[in-house]
Amino acid sequence: MVTRLSGRKVLVMGFARQGQSLARWLPTHGARVTVNDAKTQEQLQVNLSEYGEVRFVLGGHPLDLLDVTDLICVSGGVPLTLPFLEVAQNMRIPLTNDAQLFMERVSAPVIGITGSAGKTTTTTLVGEMLKKAGIPTHVGGNIGYVLLDELPSIQPSDWVVMELSSFQLELMTTSPHIAAILNVTPNHLDRHGTMEAYTHAKSQIIAHQRAGDVAALSYDDFGANALHERVQGELVWFSLDSMVSDGAFLMGERLMLVGRANPNQGANVICERGDILLRGDHNVRNVLAACAIAGSAGVSVEVMYETIRHFNGVAHRQEWVRTHNGVMWVNDSIATAPERVLAALKSYHEPVILLLGGADKKLPWQTMLQLAYEKSRHIIAFGGSAGDIVVQTLTEMGYPHHVTRVSTLSEAVDVAHQIAQAGDVVLLSPGGTSYDAYLDFTVRGQHFRELVAALL
Repeated sequence: MVTRLSGRKVLVMGFARQGQSLARWLPTHGARVTVNDAKTQEQLQVNLSEYGEVRFVLGGHPLDLLDVTDLICVSGGVPLTLPFLEVAQNMRIPLTNDAQLFMERVSAPVIGITGSAGKTTTTTLVGEMLKKAGIPTHVGGNIGYVLLDELPSIQPSDWVVMELSSFQLELMTTSPHIAAILNVTPNHLDRHGTMEAYTHAKSQIIAHQRAGDVAALSYDDFGANALHERVQGELVWFSLDSMVSDGAFLMGERLMLVGRANPNQGANVICERGDILLRGDHNVRNVLAACAIAGSAGVSVEVMYETIRHFNGVAHRQEWVRTHNGVMWVNDSIATAPERVLAALKSYHEPVILLLGGADKKLPWQTMLQLAYEKSRHIIAFGGSAGDIVVQTLTEMGYPHHVTRVSTLSEAVDVAHQIAQAGDVVLLSPGGTSYDAYLDFTVRGQHFRELVAALL
């Protein structure tokens, strides 16, 4: 069912990337648009005159807006538990978002990818595989383009590869033709409240599939594997630890593709593990996931191999920034949960100086910090509430002298520069969100790059 827009009074909640795209796109479909954001125009730093007849109500959420609203488009950063939205739901005002509006209207087949970690790397790699195969491909969603902007140029013979967050999925009533769940581990509990609610949001990516659609799930991850009973179409797996009959798996040092995920038919070697340029077991899993997904879309093993051996990864995800005086500096600003820091730490055999901090998401830190203590020469805690939790937890674990507390990322880089020795890795893998000091993790990562580039 396609949501009717013409003549309706539509309220856009949140005016970041998704909200700005909606404010441009909705009027072209006849909607009468109002934008609402808790931030003021000065805080948003946008030119409102670019949006024509769109009305803006900024600096708060006045309830009388609901009296003149037929439909609410919720940006990903706006929680559904916001009192304003709870009142709206009690008034039975329907909610939607940019991803749902796109899915209702796109004429091309869609690949949707979600997970607690690895979404962007896997989405990017799948997109590169399809492009290498000569297929016109549009990549976006939770990364890159808000795909509503791309709709006019998308043809039925194209493919779309979307990264989908739990924030987007919790409102969606349409599932992609190929849907992948990489993992479901504790994340965003500050937003969803419980693991049950978080898992339910993730499961929406397969909940509305039909016969003939494909679900690609991690065989190794308990949270993703547990959702296999909800699959309504074909099921393919990806696994680092086990052989699977349909999908991609690691056998010794070789990545294999078999069964219905293999357009070549029969068991085929995709590549050697050594062909993968990305570090860490978690990235091998991401590559296996990408192969199971791309294979289900008809991409050949030969194309997968050529793509994998040239793929250097994505910015802010264990991104090499600089080697200076024998010290490697690595930007993993995307690591906004302890689970992601854990994966990063397992990628390095060198001594690590670990930069942790930011804003906490109410996630457990102890397991990661135990490994951090074992693998790092020193830990530097910076920024907001996460920095405090790191110091408190390490002290309670009996390691108070292993951590230095500073206020800012700039100070953290200075301290790391003073204590780092040749052969060390200075790893920014914060474990907390950037919202204590930055617009998002990309801005934090870019600031880290600039700080490291300036070191003498």
